Amino acid sequence: MSSNEMQQEEREVLMSIYDGDDCFKQISECVFQYKIGEDGANKSFITEISWSESYPDELPTVNLDLFYNKHIIQSVKEAIQAGLIEQANDLLGMSMTFTLFEWTKDNAETLLADQPDSFVPSRQADVQVGEEVISADMDVKMVKEKKEQLSKSQKRRIMDRFGVATDRPRGWDWVDIIRHLSQTGGGKQDS
Repeated sequence: MSSNEMQQEEREVLMSIYDGDDCFKQISECVFQYKIGEDGANKSFITEISWSESYPDELPTVNLDLFYNKHIIQSVKEAIQAGLIEQANDLLGMSMTFTLFEWTKDNAETLLADQPDSFVPSRQADVQVGEEVISADMDVKMVKEKKEQLSKSQKRRIMDRFGVATDRPRGWDWVDIIRHLSQTGGGKQDS
């Protein structure tokens, strides 16, 4: 049986097994994804398996660098990927996508043991600020500029230029057209 026929057969088997399973997605003819864990949980991730032309005689590509997995720390991603590659080496020459997804589901708790329960924001590499280099290991505190605090009466005086009790004169907010045109360059035009 050729690798193309084996891939077609495995594709049909996967579609029949995972029919109605929201965690499984077929991205293309040779790319499949399976989500482990609950949506929004810090210990959930998506495993993507891509077949090459000569799959299953060649190892599939295991990808965990998906946008959904941005919260998974790099060491955990590497451990999951290494475990999947080890399993795939044992199954070389056979259809293995279902087995790899099931192995990941069964061992998810041990694979995610080093993953923190709450979100840890990733830090950028060293940043240069002027002549000083701020390392990613240093805690950087953002300094907020304090705005001047005004009392209610000060704010009222600023907002009401003509006083609280008086009526505003007609045209108090009009623009002086001649001054405006002299500032914007509304000069004579050649006709």
